[in-house]
Amino acid sequence: MTQNTSVKQPIFTKSFTVNFSINFFVYLCMYLLLVIIADYSKTTYHASDSLAGLVVGLFIIGSLIGRFGTGKYVNKFGPKKILITGLLLLVITQLLYFIPGSITFLMFVRLINGIATAIATTATGTIAAHVTPVERKSEGISLFSLSLVLGTAIGPFFGILLLKSFSINLLFAICVVLGVISLIISLFIKIDFDAVHNKTDAKIAKASGFNIHNFIAKEAVPVSIVMMIIALNYASILTFLKFFAEQRHLLEASSYFFICYAIASLITRPIAGRMIDARTENVVVYPAFIALIITFIVLVFSYSGWMLLLAGVFLGIGYGNLSSSMQAIAIKVSPTNKYGIATSTYFIGLDIGIGFGPSLLGLFTGFISYTEVYVIMAIVAALSTVLYFIVHGRKVKTQLN
Repeated sequence: MTQNTSVKQPIFTKSFTVNFSINFFVYLCMYLLLVIIADYSKTTYHASDSLAGLVVGLFIIGSLIGRFGTGKYVNKFGPKKILITGLLLLVITQLLYFIPGSITFLMFVRLINGIATAIATTATGTIAAHVTPVERKSEGISLFSLSLVLGTAIGPFFGILLLKSFSINLLFAICVVLGVISLIISLFIKIDFDAVHNKTDAKIAKASGFNIHNFIAKEAVPVSIVMMIIALNYASILTFLKFFAEQRHLLEASSYFFICYAIASLITRPIAGRMIDARTENVVVYPAFIALIITFIVLVFSYSGWMLLLAGVFLGIGYGNLSSSMQAIAIKVSPTNKYGIATSTYFIGLDIGIGFGPSLLGLFTGFISYTEVYVIMAIVAALSTVLYFIVHGRKVKTQLN
């Protein structure tokens, strides 16, 4: 018992590792399909560009629906039961992709697939907060969120690569297999969570009628808004990097952009998590904001492949650490009995930024260049730094002294 004061409790316990794997598999499935579903809807169902965009966007709308609903019921039933429910729904929705139908049916499948993904990932995020040692919470969340980074980097890369040689049905099959594996291994997660004996939770969970506190953790809202703007920056790269690279004749180099992003995140996130636990989140967040700003500056001046890949490295250091830090902060500022709703609140901001960012930015790409878009994004990143300082950063210093 006395060893707890001198020996750090491990982060990668069996439950943490299983939960990490599940989160990676779910996001891998999401991003395997995200990069090819618009093209699939155009070639198979002859959808217009706007309709193909809606097919992509409906997944995000479904995700938002899932986030709003899940936070409340995580507290009522416990995150493990919610995870199993989400994974069951995920497998079912992935099987629906095999059914030949119409563009309308595909849109319906994308919507409920988004709901299922949101349910599962909100549960995994909540489990991560509960199975991580308290004294290593930020480090644990940073390490856990690497599962998302790996999914977002590997998914698009292999999705495009496999589609060059195989039918899209292979991607659908991979998603089903990963969903089934996730469902089976989720049974081995052990979590100390009591959804019944917490009277505050019981009142919230059983409340009838609409109450915003059932769906949103007010403590996490400011950080969620910051994350929404950060996600808008990331969405500009996800959406327009290919077109930008084509204009600069850097298309081959761009295929390795997200690999560089993932490697930079893998190297820096564990260090960043330990720094937050040992010192303060500001030690990581402000340098990460600077790295995000530098990302867009380097992109603007990228006329060679190595410059483009360098931007990917800075994105991994910047966005990679900001996304994990904001999730850790959302959980840190919320009471233990709100971990589920706080996780949901964080992801709502993330989903809005990534989901609706492309549509917002698309309003301007008709009369400004992609280079000018990235100049604007550098300014937006700088403004988001100021916003973070106002809503959270300036309070951290007084907490620590």
